[in-house]
Amino acid sequence: MFPVITSLANQRVKDAVKLRKTRERHSTGRFLIDGLREIQRALVAGISFHEVFVLESHIAAPALVPLLEDLEKRRIAIWPVVEPVFAKIRFGNRCDGIVAVANPPEKPLSGIILPPCPLICVLEGTEKPGNIGAVFRSADGAGLDAVVVTNLSADLWNTSAIRSSLGTVFNMPFAISDNPIPWLRQNGLAIAAAHCDGSIPYTEFDFRQPCAIVLGAEATGLTKRWQQSEGVQSIRLPMHGIADSLNISVAAAVLFYHARLQRTQSHAQEHGFVGEL
Repeated sequence: MFPVITSLANQRVKDAVKLRKTRERHSTGRFLIDGLREIQRALVAGISFHEVFVLESHIAAPALVPLLEDLEKRRIAIWPVVEPVFAKIRFGNRCDGIVAVANPPEKPLSGIILPPCPLICVLEGTEKPGNIGAVFRSADGAGLDAVVVTNLSADLWNTSAIRSSLGTVFNMPFAISDNPIPWLRQNGLAIAAAHCDGSIPYTEFDFRQPCAIVLGAEATGLTKRWQQSEGVQSIRLPMHGIADSLNISVAAAVLFYHARLQRTQSHAQEHGFVGEL
């Protein structure tokens, strides 16, 4: 562990603070991970760490000691910092006393290994980092096999996206692709694209088959490629109030868990028992 950093003018601190900006993350190839749980999940997922800042008063905290020992074994630089310095680096009001600087992993489609009868999500053009993270969290909770992101307006490695995902963005198999449609077809996945004016209610789509649930941007929805491509089934979530759509993370949770319910009920019928959702 290195000497305590006490100055806000320290270059390491200044460089870390700059990573709040998307442009800086892209130019340096680094991003911030704020929080004990998120850092632990990133380590398990094999994310490469550059350095770690830890609040000096938290070094001996029981929750942090095992993590710090693990980081030292991995020979990751640990910089203790005083409260004013940590307050400058950290994100939001939650304070676990630790922030890491990490390197984003490469995420090509070729890195996804699909199981038999996969259920995946394709996320296109999402604008808000918090919604991206929430979709990953729902995908993890509902047991999806992968998430594919395309044409995102928001940065996947924004601290808000990481935190709202509860760190599941590191452990959920996912890939980044400019156009995932050919890959979906090559892998034999049926495509259910969610539209406000979809041709059938989501309850009428058969999610028991290998399939991809496609969700679009909050403001503009899915692009024309999902309307004009052959074999894409448009589905809708019926709206019974004055709003014309749900928040994307809510819509994702509804669709993911409905798909899981269909699959669970089908499995139960085949084996003569009722399983858990």
